[in-house]
Amino acid sequence: MARVIFYEKPGCKGGTKQKTLLTAAGHEVVAYNLLTEPWTAERLRSFFGDRPVSEWFNRTARRVQSGEIVPEQIDADTALLQMLRDPLLIRRPLIEVGDRREVGFDVQLIDAWIGLQPVDESLKEISENLMSQDLQSCSHKHGHKHEHKHEQGSCKH
Repeated sequence: MARVIFYEKPGCKGGTKQKTLLTAAGHEVVAYNLLTEPWTAERLRSFFGDRPVSEWFNRTARRVQSGEIVPEQIDADTALLQMLRDPLLIRRPLIEVGDRREVGFDVQLIDAWIGLQPVDESLKEISENLMSQDLQSCSHKHGHKHEHKHEQGSCKH
């Protein structure tokens, strides 16, 4: 089993599900607040690997939703600068196991990397249920209960 360093937005329902799946597979999850972590551009960049810049972004971030930031039209250096200024722009979670780092929660990728099969038969149903869900998207992007001011019918969260 692996020691998984897990950078998240605390309180995110998707992150809770992701950590539950990792724990059910016997991994030790050490969670850190992605929003308050003292990132450097170099360290943050190491999580994105060969992915295109557009895949580095949290698509539910308000500045992306509003069109202020268009991930497909931004270069790597500018993207990193914006993310250091506004960590809500960073796609979550950021995961580190040993020397390898990844962004997002692609179930197939993570299962092939460190394994997501439950260690105990009693956890099998929970794991299968979680693995069948979309664990990449923000689970509250519609119908959320946050204190944001929106025009009626135009949530840009």
